[in-house]
Amino acid sequence: MTRRVLQAIAGAEYGGAETFFIRLAAALQRAGEPQRVLIRRNSSRAQYLRAAGVGVAELAFGGIFDLATRLAFGREIAAWRPDIVLTWMSRATRLCPRGGFLHVARLGGYYDLKYYRRCDHLIGNTHSIVDYAIAKGWPRERITYLPNFVPDSAVSAAAAVSMAPGGRAPLALALGRLHPNKGFELLLEALAATREITLWIAGDGPLRAHLERLATRLGITGRVRFLGWREDVPRLLAAADLLVCPSLYEPLGNVVIEAWSARLPVVATASDGPAGLIEDGKSGILVPLPGSRGGGPQALAAAIERVCADPTLRAKLGEMGRRAYEARFTEPIVVAGYRRFFDQVTR
Repeated sequence: MTRRVLQAIAGAEYGGAETFFIRLAAALQRAGEPQRVLIRRNSSRAQYLRAAGVGVAELAFGGIFDLATRLAFGREIAAWRPDIVLTWMSRATRLCPRGGFLHVARLGGYYDLKYYRRCDHLIGNTHSIVDYAIAKGWPRERITYLPNFVPDSAVSAAAAVSMAPGGRAPLALALGRLHPNKGFELLLEALAATREITLWIAGDGPLRAHLERLATRLGITGRVRFLGWREDVPRLLAAADLLVCPSLYEPLGNVVIEAWSARLPVVATASDGPAGLIEDGKSGILVPLPGSRGGGPQALAAAIERVCADPTLRAKLGEMGRRAYEARFTEPIVVAGYRRFFDQVTR
């Protein structure tokens, strides 16, 4: 069935939703899906998408009174004549005009559904988000679970030269925006409670200077490196002994799937996303959140040291994670799911 899709995202400079948006757009293009995308002005993002063959328009995506974006959005719809408009997060959803198309919005978190009342259908990227929307009164038949995918880092990592020197201390890796929700303060406190383990943090955001000062106060500056935002994640995964996801609030946890794809063992706090993905003791190690019984920096430190000290456990966790990735989170599986969804909702 031939149909046209228009995708729209406002988005920040960095973030998990933004990363998956360009991955999905490029993957749908490779699969032959007719589409066009609207993004907030971002030259590097636009360049990446155009290199993948995706038609792109850059809009301001300002605040609630941004009439120019609303009008430009309408002109893009009139020119492209989409059957489906897929909006990402609240701002693009709110600015989408009405029209003779099916309006689908993707939820990547527990968003306020008042911004989604005019949508015909929702996508939730976790079962918990789907359950949340239904509990808030959204009709069950008008919301669909479609997960994220990540590139196959095992393939990329196999050709990567390890970035870590030989004969080193165990290396933990953390990925993500440096934001309070991501739990990097907790991770630094846990690192200070370990012996010898080193840590790389790949990401950027408003907390970077604060976290660097905290590392100094904890006396661990010699064991932690702040790498900034990185595009070579497979190389980082290939260099590390484990991935740590210390999030205090995490609806999904793309970084867990990234590690799984590279057969890298995962230690994560039991926030919603990782707890929904990981089978504790099999595909990863879950640590209770701070404030919960058995949670806190010491518990996270103990889990990290346990995995670093046991190569058999690391191999088992990595292999089970890889199996979970291959079963549910590869590009072909997820793209096929989106295309089936597009077929179903346009019948």
